[in-house]
Amino acid sequence: MAPFDAGTGGILRQPKAVWATAGASVVAFMGIGLVDPILPSIAEGLDATAGQVSLLFTSYFLITALAMLVTGFVSSRIGGRKTLLLGLALVVVFAGLSGTSGSVGELVGFRAGWGLGNALFVSTALAVIVGAAAGGGAAAILLYESALGLGMACGPLLGALLGDASWRYPFFGTAFLMAVGFLCIAAFLKEQPKPARRTSPLDPLRALGHGGLASTAVSAFFYNYTFFTVLAFTPFVLDMSPYRSGAVFFAWGVLLAVFSVIAAPRLQRRFGSLRVLGGSLVLLAADVLVLGYGDHTTAVVCTVLSGAFIGVNNTVYTELALGVSDAPRPVASAGYNFVRWFAAAAAPWFAPKIEEWTDAHVPFVVAAVTAVLGALVVAVRRRALALPHPRLHSGGGTPDAEDPQARHAAGDGATALTN
Repeated sequence: MAPFDAGTGGILRQPKAVWATAGASVVAFMGIGLVDPILPSIAEGLDATAGQVSLLFTSYFLITALAMLVTGFVSSRIGGRKTLLLGLALVVVFAGLSGTSGSVGELVGFRAGWGLGNALFVSTALAVIVGAAAGGGAAAILLYESALGLGMACGPLLGALLGDASWRYPFFGTAFLMAVGFLCIAAFLKEQPKPARRTSPLDPLRALGHGGLASTAVSAFFYNYTFFTVLAFTPFVLDMSPYRSGAVFFAWGVLLAVFSVIAAPRLQRRFGSLRVLGGSLVLLAADVLVLGYGDHTTAVVCTVLSGAFIGVNNTVYTELALGVSDAPRPVASAGYNFVRWFAAAAAPWFAPKIEEWTDAHVPFVVAAVTAVLGALVVAVRRRALALPHPRLHSGGGTPDAEDPQARHAAGDGATALTN
């Protein structure tokens, strides 16, 4: 069995607290792709350049990366429920303020505050879902990946529908939906026991001393540069109306969700996680290269197709980050995310700059190179990534060197996950 080979019934039979957290997670992930279809509209409305508008991603993910060092510090002191509510409250405030922005500088600043709230919420949500879910870690993380995929799919669609009237409306819409998520979690999620040991801001950095986790983070760094070149730079290349752009990225998000939740586990079961990850990264590199040099129709097709490879990569990287080291999962996840989100901050800024210095093709060449570099890290560090650990599901089974992420021993439960 694959590490996340959970039945559909196991995913669906969940407590209300899990559904409330997963629902709010959908909206949180919607916020990432929300601005995609309206980037040109924001640039026009605020009289800004593509490079300036792309800072909406840069500020968001830069703060998200830095916040990863303190999310565990906060949640281990005030508890998972209060951390989720604090994160949601910050998103509500700063998403609402984003809609009132009078300049691109204000909007970039408000997106930074949004990134802080999102970091507190998203980093804690996975731990809460795994800790509270029925059916073991397999069902819980598939549910989390489903929320990610659904959010990434619906974000551009919501952005297009509301943004067609005004670029401000998607921000107000997100604030409203996150307020609903706040009320649901306040009503249905009970406070979980605080961990016996409080987390230090330095713990995620110490966790990166593990060779396998560090290799996962570095490979994911290169991959995320490619990912966010597609997400943040492609809308300017496609140059479509909000509706058309939203439809393209909705289709992209649907493929991301399907391949993340359904295709990735099956491919892992057949070929092994590291082979699947390396192959998917190489295919993503080829896809973005064709995207950059093809005609408009080809660019649209390749943009949508990239969602399949991104979905597979997201699932495998998440499993590796949670299972390749002996660090508590929240600490390992924080260290991993601290590294990879810097690429998400860099790509939206560098891609337009590279276009200014060269032409519109070269940013995609760079993105293809970074995807290949991610695959090379997996190949070179294969032994560090293939340490045998118990599987990441409660059903037991023989450790598989091909699946280091399968380290979810029965009994290593909610206490570690709420650190």
